[in-house]
Amino acid sequence: MNKLYRMKKTYIALFLIFNFSILAFAQQTRGILANEENIIEDLKLNVCEDEQRLEAVKNLFKKMGASDDSIKIEKFKNVENLVVTKKGKTEETIIVGAHYDKTKKGCGVIDNWTGIVIIANLYRTLKQYSTDKTFVFVAFGKEEIGLVGSNAMAKEIPKEKRVNYCSMINFDSFGFNYPQILENTSSPKITKTAKAVAEEMNLKLTAASLEGLADADSSSFLDKDIPAVTFHGLSDDWQKYLHSSNDKPENVNPRSVLIGYLYGFKFLVNIDKSDCGVFRK
Repeated sequence: MNKLYRMKKTYIALFLIFNFSILAFAQQTRGILANEENIIEDLKLNVCEDEQRLEAVKNLFKKMGASDDSIKIEKFKNVENLVVTKKGKTEETIIVGAHYDKTKKGCGVIDNWTGIVIIANLYRTLKQYSTDKTFVFVAFGKEEIGLVGSNAMAKEIPKEKRVNYCSMINFDSFGFNYPQILENTSSPKITKTAKAVAEEMNLKLTAASLEGLADADSSSFLDKDIPAVTFHGLSDDWQKYLHSSNDKPENVNPRSVLIGYLYGFKFLVNIDKSDCGVFRK
């Protein structure tokens, strides 16, 4: 069997159970959701050379329907972030992010092209809806050397406008398991909502800190009192793959990425309809 489709036996039954929820969810959303075939195609667009990854992200968003005019490269002192905005009925804002840079070892498909694929597909899906809130999709640069891109963006938000930023939703490293919450970089109240949404989808969502995984881009926004959460799709043996030569396409289970995207869509729809201040109370 192709390694791209390989998954641990302990997860097979759970994936099959969740598929029934996916079918019902897809019917409710009139077939506009991405499927596993789409995800596999997008994963193949990963490039191993770090200096080419920003252009690869731009091309992926263009594939998802973003125009050249709507794709902005925000340049700071020593980093570049790619930003695509989907306007809502109000100025209340939800940031949806993933970092595009990689470490020197490996191809960076797990960490974090998987996250880029998720947010790009979320953009493609959500732009077909009329939303209450404005969604800002961001591919952050230089996460691996100290959250440089997300820190630069967070610092640019004026203090008086932070109240309009309802939340920052971060996707970082999928390909092995169901979505999980990186607890040490996530707000308690938004974590509670994330678990409630998962229950609606028959999905068991756990929250835990990963020993040795120091931080994620959501922390940059938490530091500015903006509610935030990081989702990942790693397994217990994640240290064998991240930041190593094993971070390569054949070690990614695309269904983990697909479920991360499907869950992310359901979660963002929930956040869109929530009071912007509910996660601060």
